[in-house]
Amino acid sequence: MSQPAPYDIIFAGGGTTACVVAGRLAAGRPEPQDSRMVEAGKHTKDLPTHVQPARYYANLAGGGDTFTLHSAKPSEALGNRPLIIPAGKAIGGGSTVNFMMYTRASPSDYDDWEELENPGWGSKDLIPLSNKAETFEPNAKNHGTSGPIKVSGGIKTNICRQYLDVAKARDKERGHPWFKYVSATTGHRSDAAHHYVYNQAHNKNLEMRVHCRVQRVIMENDRAVGVEYISHDPTDAKKDQVQAAYASKFVVVAGGAFGSPAILERSGIGSPKLLESLDIRTVVDLPGVGENYQDHNLLLVPYLTSDDEITLDDIFHGKDDIIKPHETQWLGDGADKGWMAHNSIEAGIKIRPNAKDLEEIGPSFTRRWQEYFVNKPDKPVMWIGPLTAYTGGNSAGVQGRKMFTLAYYTEYPASIGRTHISSVDPYKPLDLEPGFLNEPEDLGVLRWSYKWSREMARRMPCYRGELAVEHPNFPESSAAAAGPAKGPVPIDAPDIAYTAEDNAAIDAYHRAFVGTTWHSLGTCAMKPRAQGGVVDSKLNVYGVKGLKVADLSIAPTNVGSNTYNSALVVGEKAAVIFAEELGIKGV
Repeated sequence: MSQPAPYDIIFAGGGTTACVVAGRLAAGRPEPQDSRMVEAGKHTKDLPTHVQPARYYANLAGGGDTFTLHSAKPSEALGNRPLIIPAGKAIGGGSTVNFMMYTRASPSDYDDWEELENPGWGSKDLIPLSNKAETFEPNAKNHGTSGPIKVSGGIKTNICRQYLDVAKARDKERGHPWFKYVSATTGHRSDAAHHYVYNQAHNKNLEMRVHCRVQRVIMENDRAVGVEYISHDPTDAKKDQVQAAYASKFVVVAGGAFGSPAILERSGIGSPKLLESLDIRTVVDLPGVGENYQDHNLLLVPYLTSDDEITLDDIFHGKDDIIKPHETQWLGDGADKGWMAHNSIEAGIKIRPNAKDLEEIGPSFTRRWQEYFVNKPDKPVMWIGPLTAYTGGNSAGVQGRKMFTLAYYTEYPASIGRTHISSVDPYKPLDLEPGFLNEPEDLGVLRWSYKWSREMARRMPCYRGELAVEHPNFPESSAAAAGPAKGPVPIDAPDIAYTAEDNAAIDAYHRAFVGTTWHSLGTCAMKPRAQGGVVDSKLNVYGVKGLKVADLSIAPTNVGSNTYNSALVVGEKAAVIFAEELGIKGV
């Protein structure tokens, strides 16, 4: 090796999974074996905008400095609009900025991973690791009781309680409370940064560098030996200069679904055609890098509610003087941390269509239903649930009006995308094609979900109609026309009858408004190289020694859940694999 290697491991990225792996390895080492984490974003330790749960929406809507905003190529399927996909940029990654919704992948999701020649990655192996990561407050059957990540539940809002009541009356099998990544005792967000690495300030086995963008992996012959990065930290004497850090054991790329393939491609690992077009020497011919991009397709649909309902709009959209009383309660010594300890999501439904629903969705979905869902009854098609606040883009224009949101997203979209670098410059935008709605079956399930969720809303006692400007543009004469209402319809009222013209309006609405669920994964897939894989079941990048990937980019297929739980699981699994290779016991 031409350079000294003061570190055993370099983590190129400091997101959720990196924190889990680095934290577990640092805590398990009997003697100093140093790791360095190189993260493009900042520290979030004890920052109110991150540890106070209800602040997440204002943080996200403001596009703050803990996000990278990836702009996708205009797509005909989305009306040629510029879709923006944010990704977490901070120590802790997405876990510091997400909605804090707790839900696990279906067991068959992980079994799908194992069947792609990935022994040890099935549900029997990974569900225990989900338990290992968590503590339910209070304890719950088949869940963790001593892990670092706290999970809580409970129904505090009428809106969510009414949603569950309507679900029970209309569909007894599919409604249930929803849990959240918030500690019931402290009211803090349960992110990976605070619970895996920030709580080890005494541990000298782990060094974290922030405001440092990884440029490429350094390789000697066929082995990864370190990383080059550019620091934008104003406290760094070498600010804006290319610097290097070297590792004696291995380099772990952990930049997420966007960052990890980009780092590999800038390092000469990827499709030779792409690399040659950017004048990058091909080190490993690995055309799967950056392919297989997957997400969940989300709609956030607003409804008017009665003036006496409690919502989180004050915290989501309010100024400091409005937010201050909520913060004061959260900071107090009492057990009740108030609405600041809330994420607005207390109920939800993972739903599969019945025979009537399948008829509504239409024939475009038939083949996918038969091939992907019929024989795996634990796979939901959609998630549908309420948020007790307005989540649209016109908060100033709707001030003074009480609203709630019904959200829905496709759990396993058929459409697949890709993300690649456009330059050797790590600060240049990516060449991103998320693929949303390229396949017609995805449009069909969204159309059904709009109708299904609207019928739920219409029967909730707090319902006072729709915010029409953020609903489909139905003809004025249509029975489906959206607008204010005096109150709900009876539980047994007939459903709205939609015409072909109404259906076209719903499809146009979805093309205009569908967005990301911030659940990006799959772009460095763990599957055979001949099938477009990038890493093997030990997370080794094909064709290179000493180079691994550990984040949700390794997921070969999608998961029917919010992805934070799966990021924790991948981190716990990676920690076990790496500990075995390093001879560290008890991880």
